Amino acid sequence: MRALLIVNPHATSTTPLRRDVIASALSSAVELEVVQTRYRGHATSLAATARNDGFGLVLTLGGDGTVNEAVNGILGGSAADSAASDAASGPAAIGGTAASVPALAALPGGNANVFTRAAGLPADPVDATGQVLQALAEGRYRRIGLGLAGDRYFTFHAGLGLDAEVVRAVDGHRARGRTATPVLYLRMILRQFYRVTDRRHPALTLERDGHPPAGPLFLGIVSNTAPWTYLGRRPVYTSRQAAFDRGLDLFALRSLGTVSTLRTASRLLSADGEPRGRSVLALHDQAELTLRSARPVAFQLDGEYVGERESVRFLSVPDALRIVA
Repeated sequence: MRALLIVNPHATSTTPLRRDVIASALSSAVELEVVQTRYRGHATSLAATARNDGFGLVLTLGGDGTVNEAVNGILGGSAADSAASDAASGPAAIGGTAASVPALAALPGGNANVFTRAAGLPADPVDATGQVLQALAEGRYRRIGLGLAGDRYFTFHAGLGLDAEVVRAVDGHRARGRTATPVLYLRMILRQFYRVTDRRHPALTLERDGHPPAGPLFLGIVSNTAPWTYLGRRPVYTSRQAAFDRGLDLFALRSLGTVSTLRTASRLLSADGEPRGRSVLALHDQAELTLRSARPVAFQLDGEYVGERESVRFLSVPDALRIVA
């Protein structure tokens, strides 16, 4: 099998020695090519080329942003048109698309590695490589659903509002050479919440077919699996019911008051908690929903800031991608 390993050399937990060990191990099982990314979005073009050249497998060694780019390259073209067409034809058509493009094996190399953990891989990239090699030898693959936000796929979550503002702030520090640590994220959350975010004028409205608009809302997080993210080793849940084989889940806040937000945050971090209360709007297993904003708001996909938006349509796309399980 021809396989492409896409390496982000700047990812948090990758080193040249680990990369060499992983590449050597993989070369024993597949006809491997290794390419390093050089700029943001490069993994998308590399994965698209692998798809067009008939590769059977795309592997990534990097963080969640590298995984997201590779997924969009694997699925290729206009994601919105493809998903809409496949959805109209039914799940069998979507599954057929997944079977005709390379499978994905994502190795953990970043800070949070939410997708690789949700896929059941160990946190150590060398251990994860061993598990992938075993799965390849046994022919174990799994089809998973994805979320589609506008014209771009996401693997585990997307967000509008405060969480995306935090991602944008962290990206700014990373561009200046800082490492994205849990401490840095906590600092940016507190700074955004108390000094930057508009906590008086909610901008978002939820729209769903057959339902009246809901809002106003301060933030909206759409999940394709659980947990939402990790704070170090600690999982953080906006919805424990979210899963790759279900529709999308929504977590939204009607208030950003200090007391209600701290109460909600404690529930997100609790071992068995589920966010609830008057300020919380939660929906589960949704096929489609739209978040509109009265002004441009920050938007993130899989923990990567992608600009500001005034409207985003979210679509659940079942059986969209094959992964090495």
